[in-house]
This record gives sequence, C-alpha cells and structure tokens, in this order.
Amino acid sequence: MVAVDSGFPRSPRGAVKLARALVAGVAFLCFAASRGPGACTALAVMEAVITVLFFLLYLLRLDQRLSGLFWPLADVFNSVIAASFLLVVCLFAVIVKTNNGTLAGGVFGLVLLVLCVVDAVLLFRKISLDGPRGRNTPAK
Repeated sequence: MVAVDSGFPRSPRGAVKLARALVAGVAFLCFAASRGPGACTALAVMEAVITVLFFLLYLLRLDQRLSGLFWPLADVFNSVIAASFLLVVCLFAVIVKTNNGTLAGGVFGLVLLVLCVVDAVLLFRKISLDGPRGRNTPAK
C-alpha cells in the first residue's frame, strides 16, 4: 500500500505546487480559448502536467521508494528550466497580445514564472548537497 503524506499539501512546498498547477491550468485555458500561439498552449499544458506529477511524487512519498534519482534536485532543475521558458514565451504573448485571451494567458504565465522561482528557492533551501539525504539519518 502506498503511504500518503497528508501534511504535504498544507506545507509551503505543497501549497506552491498546487498554486503552480492551478495557475498553469488557468493560463492554458486562456491560451486555448483565445486560440493563442501553440507554444504558449503547449508550455502551459506541460507545466501543469509536470507539476501535478511532482506533487503526486511527494504526496505519495514515491521519492523515497524511487531513490535512484535525487528528486528535489530534479525538481529544482524543472523549476529553473520552466521559469526560463515561461519568461520567453509569456513575454512574447504579452507583447504580441493578439487578443485579450492571449494577454491574460501571458499575465498568468508571468505569475507562474514567479511561482516557479519561489518553488526553486524553497527546494534549494531544503537541499543539503554535502549532508546526508535520508529522513532517518542520525543527528550529528
């Protein structure tokens, strides 16, 4: 049976992940409704799906079972790469603004950019690259 971390959605990291998924969904809806550029729509969908998958990874504590990869560092890389893509694509959407839906999607994308940076900072503060990685490590 899979253990569920019931405290994760109420934690700052969990709340930021939920906010990222919701804002990415809203940005997708804005871009899709306005028939905005395909890159904007695809980026919003990818960001929503990847964020939900990371949320489920931490919620179901699969990061402990799948220990072959250092998941918090992969999550930081995801946040940084997503932020850089969002910066380019959403600034393009705001500048071009073919209609109000594209403008709204671009603004939600820029809000998502800020959430990605906040998530990366929260995760980077959690990571200790020189220390032990497990939750059950002995105290020094």
